[in-house]
Amino acid sequence: MSLPRSRSQTHFERASRSIPGGVNSPARAFGAVGGHPLIIDHADGAFLHDIDGNRLIDYIGSWGPHILGHRHPEVTKAIHAAVDKGTSFGAPNEMETELAELIKDAVPSIELVRMVSSGTEATMSAIRVARGFTGRDLIIKFAGCYHGHVDSLLVKAGSGALTHGNPSSPGVPKGCTADTLVLEYNHTDQLEEAFKTHPGKIACVILEPVVGNMGTVLPAPGYLETLRRLCSEHGTVLLFDEVMTGFRVAYGGAQERFKIRPDMTTLGKIVGGGMPVGAYGGRADIMQRVSPVGPVYQAGTLSGNPVAMAAGIATLKTLKTSDPYSRLEATTKTLCAGLAGAAQKAGVPFTINQVASMWTFFFAEGPITDLASAMKSDTKRFARFFWGLIDRGVYLACSQFEANFVSTAHTAELIDQTIASASDVLHEIARG
Repeated sequence: MSLPRSRSQTHFERASRSIPGGVNSPARAFGAVGGHPLIIDHADGAFLHDIDGNRLIDYIGSWGPHILGHRHPEVTKAIHAAVDKGTSFGAPNEMETELAELIKDAVPSIELVRMVSSGTEATMSAIRVARGFTGRDLIIKFAGCYHGHVDSLLVKAGSGALTHGNPSSPGVPKGCTADTLVLEYNHTDQLEEAFKTHPGKIACVILEPVVGNMGTVLPAPGYLETLRRLCSEHGTVLLFDEVMTGFRVAYGGAQERFKIRPDMTTLGKIVGGGMPVGAYGGRADIMQRVSPVGPVYQAGTLSGNPVAMAAGIATLKTLKTSDPYSRLEATTKTLCAGLAGAAQKAGVPFTINQVASMWTFFFAEGPITDLASAMKSDTKRFARFFWGLIDRGVYLACSQFEANFVSTAHTAELIDQTIASASDVLHEIARG
């Protein structure tokens, strides 16, 4: 039995008359699963509540930021206190320094950090700095890794670009991508060949150390180590895009979990506690190239916004003091084991990739280690799975090629409810 969705449909039709596609980000569109998006009214803890009055267990968490669940009391308290002082100053404030210090303490590879307003702005700026530092133009990215809608990076991108069939977006001049080399993730031989073919020309390598934008894909054993070695040998900046994995797979991000020290790092999502925040940082000698102390220009009117800084500070302090990571990982493993058992009983081919509190259920036989293997997934079955769970009060990412997230607000009872609902849907899928 379908949940009521008439008010969401009516509002979506209204939105579509004023907003392209009715949404302000294609990741929110339901193009991969059909139908129209649900219009959310409010959220609390592990739940979303839409305008039709439906309550849904949320495994998106605003695409990752809400590791503590929605409206965590410490975060909302900090936001309210900051708003009472003013929403924007256009001048330095104490909180941007405090958040920078928390980031440096958590991520030792970051010696200096610059705040921006989005993950896209962070990656765009970091690449410019890497090019300015090395005096080189070429960059390497990986097929299926998404680093925001930066022209030079919107080549074989993941996430919404995969879902909507536009890996290379119109409107990006050929010249913008002429210096972008695209390799397959987890293919060490391609890395070796790229550095051999372009000696002394590669400014940086940017990657999601754990991919979240072709679904969750983990680095193969030794892959990040090989990448670190090659970048060191060739004077290339190793840039970890930890917008998704930062403070998610460990307090210090993927670089803490996998014991790899990049030269630069981009952050977002959790670092802003649900507010629009991005950051990029790294070695002091690299970051000293950034204006006003260096020649590489980057600026932003709302960078270091006090309300956003307050949300980030409260989130990071709560994570540091409560240290929920082992519990989050255990909860996520319980969920994934339950989903795997349900799929096996139903006889539905599947692969589950999981690290810490990130996970993706692929409708494909594994292993899934790169874009090519991820793209073998049965997206029609995923669409049935998605809507079947919606009708049972469970909200997943609306694309096969996205990560889902568990928060500290997800209880054992909610995990059990999710597994039971998924079991029902998988058996329906198996029956055709």
